[in-house]
Amino acid sequence: MERLPRRLRTLLLSLRDLLLSAGPLAVLGVGLVVLAFQWLKPTPPHQVTLATGPAQSAYEAFGKRYQEALAANGIEVRLLPSDGSSANLQLLRSGQADLAFVQGGTGELRPGDGDELVSLGSLFVEQVWLFYRGDAARRAHGTARLDGLHQLRGMRVNVGSPGSGVPTLMERLLAANHVPPADLALTQLEQTPATVELLAGRLDALVFASAPESLMVQMLLQTPGVQLMGFAQNEAYGRRFPFLTPVTLPRGVVDLAANVPPRDVRLVASTTSLLAREGTHPALLQLFAQAAQTIHGGAGWFNRAREFPSTRHAELPIAKEGERAINEPTPLLQRYLPFWIANLVERMWLVLGILIAVMLPLSRVVPPLYQLRVRSRVFRWYGRLREIEDDMEAGRATPEELRERLTRLEHRVEKVSVPLSYADELYALRNHIQLVRRRVPGA
Repeated sequence: MERLPRRLRTLLLSLRDLLLSAGPLAVLGVGLVVLAFQWLKPTPPHQVTLATGPAQSAYEAFGKRYQEALAANGIEVRLLPSDGSSANLQLLRSGQADLAFVQGGTGELRPGDGDELVSLGSLFVEQVWLFYRGDAARRAHGTARLDGLHQLRGMRVNVGSPGSGVPTLMERLLAANHVPPADLALTQLEQTPATVELLAGRLDALVFASAPESLMVQMLLQTPGVQLMGFAQNEAYGRRFPFLTPVTLPRGVVDLAANVPPRDVRLVASTTSLLAREGTHPALLQLFAQAAQTIHGGAGWFNRAREFPSTRHAELPIAKEGERAINEPTPLLQRYLPFWIANLVERMWLVLGILIAVMLPLSRVVPPLYQLRVRSRVFRWYGRLREIEDDMEAGRATPEELRERLTRLEHRVEKVSVPLSYADELYALRNHIQLVRRRVPGA
């Protein structure tokens, strides 16, 4: 360093002193930030599991849309097929799924689920679809039109797989109509094989709950010979069962040109919610809740635009991320920054504010420490000068030895570099050396 230009050497020494003075505080600050980062975990995992439903169901279709939406933010959504709502609840409870679609009223919620699961809001209405063969109805009742569950007596009816929650729902609805299960030939096949059996004539009717976006619903509504049974008493069902909502499938909504359906059909529906485990990363919940606004916010056959997602019909506590996405606009930072950066700032800003409040008072010790380090490069030579002066007063050295020691001290002091703001102290040291030199006998 001695070979460097004096100005550069002074600059480097000043930087070294500053780093050594502020270094402990900087290390403390970085350590606290690292600890806060580990505690808050602001960055979410890159993979999440979403339990959907059977093949070709609305749950599967919506799951793929969530998969595409979150892929834009680098999140891989692994879709986990299931039998339906009841199975999805079990997957959530066991930890095999992080989020899942669950139909209201058929999911068999437990009292303890409110401590382990949260809701991101209700997403859409899920109608109870009861399709039947017109020829089977004509054989049983002399007419191809059925208007109530009591007319299913003696017919071969599929009520859905056990994991779908529909068998539980149908059991309650049949009991309300005083139709014992023994009066029907009940099966519990999945949607696809049940549909095959219905079209082949080996089943007379099938029941499942699904959104109208389901490919199976779209197909059956336009299949010749297959009829959709209406619930003429849908208002009464809504009063008897709080989880059911009366809805109407408008005439011609499926196909205006073909007039499908040919008349308004009264139906009952429950709302499907997106549930998540309590420990799911908040950033993931936020992404799913925001994606839900786009996926489910449009108008449909049974709802107006922006009616969903909704906090109504919630059977579990609504996560704050869900309430925020439903009731508040997109956060300001997320409008202008990538999600990852915005999320990091949003989750860390409070901690950073606290750290700043703590570090500011501590930072006041840095200037005195820096001043002490710089001045020590000058003051250390005062000790040598004092030794020479003491030896001179005590007569422990000859005048020649004293002058030689003072000359060596001068040479060393000439190599000392300090910032300009401390140059007066360096020049004072040099003056003091000359003062002692003039006191040497024979000078």
